[in-house]
Amino acid sequence: MLILLPPSEGKTEPRRGRPADLATLSFTELTAARQQVIDAVADASARDDAASVLGVSPNLTAEIARNTRLLSAPSAPAGSVYSGVLYDALDLASLDTAATRRANRWLLVVSALYGAVRMRDRIAAYRLSMSVNLPGTGPLAAHWRPHLEQVLPEAAGRGCIVDCRSSTYAAAWTPQGDLAERWVQVHVPGATHMAKHTRGLMARALCEAGTDPRRPAQLVDALADRFAVSLAEPARAGRPWVLSATAR
Repeated sequence: MLILLPPSEGKTEPRRGRPADLATLSFTELTAARQQVIDAVADASARDDAASVLGVSPNLTAEIARNTRLLSAPSAPAGSVYSGVLYDALDLASLDTAATRRANRWLLVVSALYGAVRMRDRIAAYRLSMSVNLPGTGPLAAHWRPHLEQVLPEAAGRGCIVDCRSSTYAAAWTPQGDLAERWVQVHVPGATHMAKHTRGLMARALCEAGTDPRRPAQLVDALADRFAVSLAEPARAGRPWVLSATAR
């Protein structure tokens, strides 16, 4: 199983620790593409119009500035750098040993800066959205798409692909062919805050349950005890199943 998560907009900045080493991150095939983005975002963040280029508030001067030292700043595991509603609900630190192993294997964050990272990968805090058209690199979703197409199909294995990403991040990789038949997009009715919270609870529940669904219907069975769920077939070939869920 592969559970795709979006990054959080805000990050918890590590106060100590060694700098991120791109060679040690999961998916070493992405190293050159990661370096390209890091170099480009450092250049963009040093510009007078950095906030406009990055699409952020001009008040975020400290967050923009730290984009210029991504390879020298302290790093920490991605699971502790990403924060906010979804990651609070996921609450990785409180998982037991078996669930933590599954989280490290199944959870994957699609990132504008790093392409894709697992929970144990040590990363720096950064401010960059997949929606940015980055000078020197171009639209980031388009930059990452061919690279993620090389590594994520193998990462998916034979299990379901549980997609908790927003549309902005989903644009960077779309499961194709046989993978699309087990691609399940998570839909949560209601406000954005509640949707993020429920997706975090769902990712946690799957890691705790320990089952590895191979078909979308089995995913429903794995979640039925904790969530009210319904499953809709793909609208057409190549599109995802849609799992609607609310926490009980």
